[in-house]
Amino acid sequence: MRILHILDHSLPLHSGYSFRTLSILREQRALGWETIQLTTPRHGPGEALSEEVEGWRFHRTPTPGTRFRGPLAYLAEMNATARRIDELTESFHPDVLHAHSPVLNALPALWVGRRRRIPVLYELRALWEDAAVDHGVTRDGSLRYRLSRSLETFALRHAAHVTTICEGLRAEVQARGVAPGRITVIPNAVDTVAFRFAAEPEAWLRAKLGLEGKTVIGFAGSFYGYEGLDLLIEAAALLVPARPTLRVLLVGGGPQEDALKRLAVERGIADRIVFAGRVPHAEVQAYYDLIDVLAYPRHRTRLTETVTPLKPLEAMAQGRLFVASDVGGHRELVRDGETGFLFPAGDARALADAIANVLDRTGGWPQVRMQARRFVESERTWTRSVARYAEVYQRLSGPRRPIAGPLKQAVR
Repeated sequence: MRILHILDHSLPLHSGYSFRTLSILREQRALGWETIQLTTPRHGPGEALSEEVEGWRFHRTPTPGTRFRGPLAYLAEMNATARRIDELTESFHPDVLHAHSPVLNALPALWVGRRRRIPVLYELRALWEDAAVDHGVTRDGSLRYRLSRSLETFALRHAAHVTTICEGLRAEVQARGVAPGRITVIPNAVDTVAFRFAAEPEAWLRAKLGLEGKTVIGFAGSFYGYEGLDLLIEAAALLVPARPTLRVLLVGGGPQEDALKRLAVERGIADRIVFAGRVPHAEVQAYYDLIDVLAYPRHRTRLTETVTPLKPLEAMAQGRLFVASDVGGHRELVRDGETGFLFPAGDARALADAIANVLDRTGGWPQVRMQARRFVESERTWTRSVARYAEVYQRLSGPRRPIAGPLKQAVR
């Protein structure tokens, strides 16, 4: 079985998208399938046709030489991507073109797949129009929003099969006219071996960040508006008077960083918020180990209602206590009171109360930690998730090639 993956971006860029991709590739290789992976111009500027990263070869699509903006720029990107898919298809002879979100990857794959008679699997990780909205584009019936939605619907209806990462997206795809039999959920998961369970914090790092003797609430990731970190600062301001040792550790960065720092000053708790900045992925575990209770206070948006994040699963794998807003993406993952704790989205007082409740009940922490770890070990490992592709690929490729076999090329 040969699969050509078409991706928005990959390593060395660090994101939930990149880590899901890497997990898929690793498990598919372990099953004996041959993969080749291509990123589009959205990975970043450059002229290289391929790049070796951590033992993996990623084929690249050079940035098209154009000064166009808006829809014309997107069209130029898609044309460049289609040319690279065509070139790699000529040499690799894939059984399936596996296009991952966004729709700018799916459309070029559909063009090439139709001409070369290769089935196209479209993996929907998030709806393009909703991701754009939640990164600052208004949903106001604008031409841009309507065009984005129309293109997404077109790709979903014309792909030979659609995979999604959660039930919320499955329902959305089905509502757009895609038959249930053409939709498969391949859920987000974790590599439990990669996470240390209930590890002790590094004393030197605790001292470096000024967290000795402190109760630490934390978050690690990108600072986007929908993550609700403003709500976390508001909640911290409510908690600090009764809990003078409380600190908030924010690891990462992003568009909301300056606004969050201003909010901390306005609420008079700037000295209680530690902005650790971005850290190498290999070092993030050490920062997690400093945190007593993680917070995932996502605001209620279409994206957070329909898409399941990786972070709560990573917290469960580590045996970390966490509170999370009750948006749809969290409700699909978290068993309230058993593997984590939910609170009403958008309510700073409810978030503060949820944090206080967890901090005041340390006697129940060991049981919650074990329940969470057992949940990911039994239901959310990458080995279990990626195995679901087998039936889909077999259905698409038919009798042309067996689904499993010896791995011919370790790295292409």
